[in-house]
Amino acid sequence: MSSRYDRAITIFSPDGHLLQVEYAQEAVRKGSTAVGVRGANCVVLGVEKSSVSPMQEDRTVQKISMLDKHVALAFAGLTADARILINRGQMECQSHRLNFDNPVTPEYITRYIAQHKQKYTQCTGRRPFGISCLVGGIDADGSARLFHTEPSGIFYEYKAISTGRSANTVREFFEKAYRDHEVTTKCEAIKLATRALLEVTQLGQSRLEVAVLENGKPMKMLDSCVISEIVKIFQKEKEQELQAKAHKMKR
Repeated sequence: MSSRYDRAITIFSPDGHLLQVEYAQEAVRKGSTAVGVRGANCVVLGVEKSSVSPMQEDRTVQKISMLDKHVALAFAGLTADARILINRGQMECQSHRLNFDNPVTPEYITRYIAQHKQKYTQCTGRRPFGISCLVGGIDADGSARLFHTEPSGIFYEYKAISTGRSANTVREFFEKAYRDHEVTTKCEAIKLATRALLEVTQLGQSRLEVAVLENGKPMKMLDSCVISEIVKIFQKEKEQELQAKAHKMKR
């Protein structure tokens, strides 16, 4: 029966679903994992980069982009769709600075992106954007903000969130591991975001991309050597835990 109601975006199914929007959410679930962690004075965005051809330039595969000096976006889903929304978001940030002589707030630009997504859920001849976005930024008062938007156009604010493949697994990890007093520094927020990504990737074989936004500083991408050192630390911790469990079982 669903085939009768998924031909056009503007048609509801009898049980109240917009099937094209749900198909777009399925495209997100097949995308690479992306995570965001809000620290006391910073936001950390991390993504799992998909494997590329040895002949391809690695710098052209970017899952984290700057919208403004104080706002960044990570995504899961269709890269081509993300490029369109990133360009529109960057243009809106520039237009806001020109017209109002003030930078956008993270909530404003998130709402703008979500509204643009929502328009594509009720216009004939178009399809929804097949991406989910994590928007992190710093407010004028220096506080960190983290938002999540979905293909349907809704958005929410979070302390820590994940989207893409294995998002539910990472969210369960955040619910257990996230504590406000444990992410008071930049290093603690970076470790939590990296550990969350490692929950759904293979240690030593993961290709991670991590970005940090701090008050008064531009977005900084962590070097691969720094990420590999963090991975090694977690790897040693897991080995020690396994050894401790084996020791207890012998007793």
